[in-house]
Amino acid sequence: MKIAQVAPLYERVPPKYYGGTERIVAFITDELVRQGHDVTLFATGDSQTTAKLVPVCEEGLRLNPKYTDHILYHMLLTEQVAQRADDFDFIHFHLTYLHYPIARRLTTGHVTTIHGRMDLPEYVPLYREYADMPVISISDSQREPLPWLNWKGTVYHGIPEEMFRSNPKPGKYLAFLGRFSPEKRADRAIEIAKRSGIPLKIAAKIEDSDSEYFKAAIEPLLDDPLIEYIGEIGENEKQDFVSNAYAQIFPIDWPEPFGLVMIEAMACGTPTIAFRCGSVPEIIDDGVTGFIVESIEEAVERLKRVPELSREKCRRVFEERFSARRMVKDYLSIYGRIQSEIETRAA
Repeated sequence: MKIAQVAPLYERVPPKYYGGTERIVAFITDELVRQGHDVTLFATGDSQTTAKLVPVCEEGLRLNPKYTDHILYHMLLTEQVAQRADDFDFIHFHLTYLHYPIARRLTTGHVTTIHGRMDLPEYVPLYREYADMPVISISDSQREPLPWLNWKGTVYHGIPEEMFRSNPKPGKYLAFLGRFSPEKRADRAIEIAKRSGIPLKIAAKIEDSDSEYFKAAIEPLLDDPLIEYIGEIGENEKQDFVSNAYAQIFPIDWPEPFGLVMIEAMACGTPTIAFRCGSVPEIIDDGVTGFIVESIEEAVERLKRVPELSREKCRRVFEERFSARRMVKDYLSIYGRIQSEIETRAA
């Protein structure tokens, strides 16, 4: 198939640092190429891909202050895709809703993976207008606020099996990987570390929009001998950071659509202690790849049981459920189903 993957422009594909959507686009694109498909990636000019790259801007918008109008570049992106739409058998968008006015008018088969939260009330009028757009969820829980959308399937994220190695020997620290924002609850991770007496290493990104929250709510908590803030880390640093941990802490307080760090830990053989929110019960097998908890006290207690979990089993579950190969298989099935629906309507 001739397939277009359309990435957001905030980060390169894959991102240098934090960026879940762009990372998944990279995995989908490269796996499709590996399987023999003719793939074109619309993304930033500094993206690294085995597909044909159509650069829309020089580099990721987030890391370069010269890009002051992010919508402008996404307008250019959607126009370029529209002009070339007839070159493809199928177009896979990852832009949330920015492309909807153009995509609605395409004759080429297309679908949009929604990577973010769907529970904000302000979304309802827009999605009511575009309820016909074919969309894919990244967890079943993500659909709950808007069950009436034109959902074509749920495809769990996957990562290349060779990207991480399983470490059979647990380390002596807890890991928190993500970003500092109110819903990610790094403060909970810090409290869990203090109560359990286990050191915590934090690798997290600070968004401009979260800088005040970080200074007020998190920075004062970092002045403790058990807590080590190591900054935002890149892909090459994740292996050691995650695989050498005793356990990963995922103390979210919001309807997380997926939570890529959970399967990254799984790939390293590292169990995750996760709070019961959003997609967590779909991703973590309680008592197998980690523990699902509902309070700080329960998290502290479950940390005592981490040695009961098999790190080898964590890795096997990852290979069975969350590989890039499995993810792309699911996407190709949906592409084919949508194409069949188009052909049936045209007949």
